[in-house]
Amino acid sequence: MADSSLGSSGVKVVVASSGDENHPPENILDGNTKTFWMSTGMFPQEFIIRFAELTKISAVTVDTYNVKHLKIEKNTSQKASQFESVTEKGKGTSAGVRLYFIFQLNGSSATHLRFIITAGYDHFVSVHKVNVKY
Repeated sequence: MADSSLGSSGVKVVVASSGDENHPPENILDGNTKTFWMSTGMFPQEFIIRFAELTKISAVTVDTYNVKHLKIEKNTSQKASQFESVTEKGKGTSAGVRLYFIFQLNGSSATHLRFIITAGYDHFVSVHKVNVKY
């Protein structure tokens, strides 16, 4: 099942490497693609989401703008530390384009997911929505 609003299911953003009061990291969980989290420049940028409990995940979709390369890491502990790499993708397109990253996690279990934006098509990038399929 895909959840249009992860925030309503108890998922929280527990860390974000940057923040803008008009575009806070919590926006990525509200299910609305018109709201977003915006980085404040420089790379890498990252955010970590925490599930209410250990969760089996089949896929993750990330709706972004100007993101060139994105990595996902996970952990299964209650603390947001000691992550292991899960997957990563780059998008070979140009600046000023909305990009959708789809990651197949094949039932991988996680308590936290860390999203690391290692490169962008501009100094500022945005993440509009993270969707998880269980």
